[in-house]
Amino acid sequence: MFPYCGDYSGCGFPQLSSMRRIRLPEQDSTTSVVVTTTRRPGRKQQGKSTRKRQPRYHVILWNDDHHTYQYVIQMMRNLFGHSVEQGFQIATVVDTRGRAICLTTTREHAELKRDQIHAFGRDPLMQDCQGSMSATIEPEPAAD
Repeated sequence: MFPYCGDYSGCGFPQLSSMRRIRLPEQDSTTSVVVTTTRRPGRKQQGKSTRKRQPRYHVILWNDDHHTYQYVIQMMRNLFGHSVEQGFQIATVVDTRGRAICLTTTREHAELKRDQIHAFGRDPLMQDCQGSMSATIEPEPAAD
């Protein structure tokens, strides 16, 4: 049997901060369950969680002259779930600026997406196409 410590503050048991009865729908009306919430003594509750955010990485698609807009749009739809309009925007940016950010995510996910771009295959609409487009990942610049 447990020793009685009055309010249980010195026994190492959590203090009960609220107690209420709830009725479970699948049980008959004479059965109820007591639900309690607890807080640990000496521990202050914080208003916000202080979880550390994982660093973010950009998946960069690089331009070449061996792939069509249709190829880029289809790849964006298949690999990233982008709409046709988003795929067209990325194809335009790659064509005009030489590179485009396809996605910003965690490092592991960015590496996966980069590898999927490399494995997507050649563009069947271009005769001189030798393989997939080129992609890299780079860290997202820190926001000030």
